[in-house]
Amino acid sequence: MPINQPSNQIKLTNVAIVRLKKGKKRYELACYKNKVLEYRTGVETDLDEVLQIQQVFTNVSKGAVAPHADLQKSFGPKSTTESIILEILQKGELQVGEKERNAKLEQTHTEVISIVASKCVDPTSKRVYTPTMIEKALAELSAKKREEGEEGAPRWSGVTDKKSSKAQALEAIKALVYHQPISIARARMRLRVVAPKRVKEKVMEFIEQVEDEVYEGGNWECTAFVEPGKYKSIADLVASETKGKGRVEVIDTAVVSEGDNS
Repeated sequence: MPINQPSNQIKLTNVAIVRLKKGKKRYELACYKNKVLEYRTGVETDLDEVLQIQQVFTNVSKGAVAPHADLQKSFGPKSTTESIILEILQKGELQVGEKERNAKLEQTHTEVISIVASKCVDPTSKRVYTPTMIEKALAELSAKKREEGEEGAPRWSGVTDKKSSKAQALEAIKALVYHQPISIARARMRLRVVAPKRVKEKVMEFIEQVEDEVYEGGNWECTAFVEPGKYKSIADLVASETKGKGRVEVIDTAVVSEGDNS
């Protein structure tokens, strides 16, 4: 005799679970592995690529679907299934096995070190640091105890699985520049850009800091700081938009001061 599965139960396999406690109740989403972090960092925007099923559960493993009345009570009477799913996706805790979590943290650690090494230099010699040197400096910061008067200072306590590698790398750079476990500063090129005013808005997407700018007739001339990796993008953009009439000049491979925390 066949066994009838209850109508409020859905069986799923190979699932990544996102869990959120709300109004004393636990709610879960069944997601595809690796897609939750991509969604949270903006890499993935299609919910169908993130969710195995657009359904809210009380227990994904048991296939128990959350009752509508409980959802309305926890999230509010005007909430929709989509708004509830979005809240759980953004605020919920991703449940992963210890082995998976450690592998992901190791990958994130490597990516953060690589990003920091690519964006920082020794301000005196203007030479880049190796990933190993950056790793040692960050390890020193992780072990450093907070001192009196440093309550608002940038801190570094190691990587987490709750933020993107890029966001964590920027936090690491701020902490390194502030505490100076090694003599370090963010690398920046100083450029002069000459182009029609209509090109300014597009060029500004690549610029970190404007030092000076002037307008003459229909032209715009700007002296600014950019990350070295952005130079080619700016040069290609100006060449394309002005058909070779604009120009981008490297004034100096400059660095910001050690006290810059931006």
